[in-house]
Amino acid sequence: MAETPQYDLVIIGSGPGGYVAAIRAGQMGLKTALIEKDSKFGGTCLHWGCIPTKALLLSAEIYDYFKNAREYGIECKEFSLDWEAVQARKQRIVSKLAKGIEYLLKKNKVDTVQGYGRLAGPGRITVTDAKDQTREILARKIVLATGSEAKLLPGVTADGKRILTNKEVLELKQVPKSMIIVGAGAVGVEFASIFHRFGAQVTALEMLPRALPLEDEDISSELEKAFRKQGITVHTQAAVQKVAKAEKSVAVTWTAPDGKTQTLEAETLLLAVGRTPNTDNLGLEKTRVRTERGFVKVNPTMQTDEPGVYAIGDIVAGSPLLAHVASMEGIVAVTHAAGKPVEPLNYLQAPSCTFCEPPIGSVGLSERAARDAGHSVRVGKFPFSANSKATILGAREGFVKIVCDNQYGEILGVHAIGPGAVEMIAEPTLAMRLEGTGVDISHTVHAHPTLAEAMLEAAHAVYGVAIHI
Repeated sequence: MAETPQYDLVIIGSGPGGYVAAIRAGQMGLKTALIEKDSKFGGTCLHWGCIPTKALLLSAEIYDYFKNAREYGIECKEFSLDWEAVQARKQRIVSKLAKGIEYLLKKNKVDTVQGYGRLAGPGRITVTDAKDQTREILARKIVLATGSEAKLLPGVTADGKRILTNKEVLELKQVPKSMIIVGAGAVGVEFASIFHRFGAQVTALEMLPRALPLEDEDISSELEKAFRKQGITVHTQAAVQKVAKAEKSVAVTWTAPDGKTQTLEAETLLLAVGRTPNTDNLGLEKTRVRTERGFVKVNPTMQTDEPGVYAIGDIVAGSPLLAHVASMEGIVAVTHAAGKPVEPLNYLQAPSCTFCEPPIGSVGLSERAARDAGHSVRVGKFPFSANSKATILGAREGFVKIVCDNQYGEILGVHAIGPGAVEMIAEPTLAMRLEGTGVDISHTVHAHPTLAEAMLEAAHAVYGVAIHI
């Protein structure tokens, strides 16, 4: 009989939380194994989320530039969209990055195991492979990093042709003429931007009072205005009642804020109504792990109530469902498991980026949340319409907004919508970690002409001295 493998650390799930945790564990000298139920490592982010969507967004942006080339002094007489080539490029990028992950796992001596991992008792994991054969692995410490799946509406099933989730929409054989998107959160507005630019007629239905309900209210308002200008229709406070699929279309019946029932019909329907944690059939019932609506409760060092078991990423209760947050949680968990000093993650200093058009970057508290928390605040805003580089780029929509504590100047939150917003948010994130103030940013020399100057001017505006350049 083969000897049961024994490890210092075993991680279940190879998304951006799991594979980063495994690599860090290997770097720390821990004997580590990484279990993945799919045939490829990298998880949702690499194969069906962050990476492929951003590849499509870039192709959509370039296509949009060609359509508006005359504005930049370039005459494009003949050009067309080759959707098959767009998809092929997307897949090449994903495959290259997947190979990079495999290389790093091997380099850091991480054993990879393909199969479905379940907790089977203290320090024990069973792994069932594609042939339904089961084996057992022993581990001193275990990290659960099983991620999440797209939620579905009650009674609605994705068929990969008319009704889609974030997975199926990435495999479409052609750009649909029209698309209804249920949900105007980050996933919904990103796909709205992608397919609108590729030529689809897009309508988004959001149940809550505004698009991107987790963002600052000014950001939501600006995005809705930008979408209307582009030709993307957004209906808020729209409660979906029924989905009816036909051979060549799908119809959605919804209730408007005035109580009236309306029906929309399109070639495709994308469900973007949130995520559900992959914690079913994980063996949690055999442990002391506590859950809340399927999400796992942890302490600041990512430990569950079951000794030796950690949880990271999308399955963690109260954690933002973001790849970079999962990665940092993985580092925290592994560092603690290795018995080394570790600083818990401060979620208020974890940036959020939405890669729609115009893009959005934010960190910390919204203005309303800051006021609700009892802060007396000072707010500075600066529009990209007054920024030199934005004018050069022909992308003058949006603004930077900085929310500071009135008494001490502490940066409580920063919210940007417009060109470069997803890159610029790194500056205030670092400033917040270093306990910087609005004055600190306003006294920092920013290069000219750059989009980053909008951050500088927003900091000046906190104190009423913004300069339009």
